[in-house]
Amino acid sequence: MFVKWKFRDKYIFFYDGDKNESSPNSNFSSAFIVPEALLSGIASLKMAKSDAVSGNYTCEVTELTREGETIVELKYRVVSWFSPNENILIVIFPMLAVLLFWGQFGIVTLKYNASVTKEKTILLFVAGLVLTTFVIVGAILFVPGEYSTKRASGLGLIVVPTVILILLQYSVFMIAPAIGMSSFSITILILQVLGFVLSVVGLSLCVSECTPMHGPLLISGLGIIALAELLGLVYMKFVGFNGSCTWNATGETPVWQEVGIAYAANSDEPQPTCLKGKRE
Repeated sequence: MFVKWKFRDKYIFFYDGDKNESSPNSNFSSAFIVPEALLSGIASLKMAKSDAVSGNYTCEVTELTREGETIVELKYRVVSWFSPNENILIVIFPMLAVLLFWGQFGIVTLKYNASVTKEKTILLFVAGLVLTTFVIVGAILFVPGEYSTKRASGLGLIVVPTVILILLQYSVFMIAPAIGMSSFSITILILQVLGFVLSVVGLSLCVSECTPMHGPLLISGLGIIALAELLGLVYMKFVGFNGSCTWNATGETPVWQEVGIAYAANSDEPQPTCLKGKRE
């Protein structure tokens, strides 16, 4: 069997089936075929994008006494890696998740400042700042257009660092004394882990193909991450601070009760207001 490919009446590739040898032209040095595919009648020519030139390519196949010829036209067309709607959602969901984290950070520093050390606050701030930087840089690199290494790197910077959100969510829950690891907070963390797994799987599938077929999987994972951050913010804002101030029968010891955690302060004269587990 012999396979010949020519471009503009000049042979650019020759394959000798008896010797299993390929001879590409110097201008098409990256050209090759898959010999195993010839058994299925496939003589497709593959080459690097830099060598491929638009125009008509002719394939000539000779097998014993049979000959065949096929003409293939190569055209260049710029196609966006993702659709416009997918591009928007891929950028919006991670940014929304980051903004929701900063909302949680604000609640922790303002509402639970009495129980949060300065070191913990600084660590949360630095981690959030690093995450924000990754997402912004990734969004800049991930500009709409055809597939490229630059855009793939940008997508990776958007998706992979979202694992930091899981650690930050856990840290915020543990720092807030009224929340801790309740069943609802555990559910939020599980939901966030699920979203991260889906987004990473979608990322790996999209990067492996020039035309992504699993964009919805990637977007759904990022959407779940943003949803988990929203639930965490709502939980901290409206549920985590559900407490009351009560007095004992003698009126000597005010007790602050907050989601199963009690704080006591000794006093001779009770005061009318109890906030954040302290008398004022």
